[in-house]
Amino acid sequence: MKYGYARVSTDDQNTALQLAALKKAGCKTIFKDEGLSGATVKRPALTRCLKALCPGDTLIVWKLDRLGRNLRDLITLLDELRTQGIKFRSLTEHIDTETAAGRAMWQMIGVLAELERSLITERTRAGVKAAKARGVKFGRKPKLTPKQRKHARDLRAQGMRVEDIADLLPGGRSTLYRLFAE
Repeated sequence: MKYGYARVSTDDQNTALQLAALKKAGCKTIFKDEGLSGATVKRPALTRCLKALCPGDTLIVWKLDRLGRNLRDLITLLDELRTQGIKFRSLTEHIDTETAAGRAMWQMIGVLAELERSLITERTRAGVKAAKARGVKFGRKPKLTPKQRKHARDLRAQGMRVEDIADLLPGGRSTLYRLFAE
């Protein structure tokens, strides 16, 4: 069975163009979300549509950007459909996973998405390395100041119990145990 999904971002927009194209493509059931941005996580009609799909069914959209919030989400969603045995078509981009050319196109999109993820990871690592070189510290701020750390060590050297020191300083016993283990 062929299912269609249509979405418009604002209340001003109209799904008529998408609905006509989906009907022409042979969709018997069409789900539509209106007034919802693609960035919106909750798209109730899409959720209902995905639940209705069974192996052998085809999900058809007018355009790829109607389905996914971003390329990563789109890739994830379409990979899930593929593993469930559900076919996919995008009318505007002429992607049809039932054809060899459509599958090849989808694989190329997947390769580009993987490249994008790799580039983001490389840029992030380079940014972190540059920030560390500039002296930027990552992670939580220490619970104890250097003065408090010295005071805690002095009290411990005098034989005071960790529990008693923890009552005097912020951070608690686990903070002090880590300090004394250094």
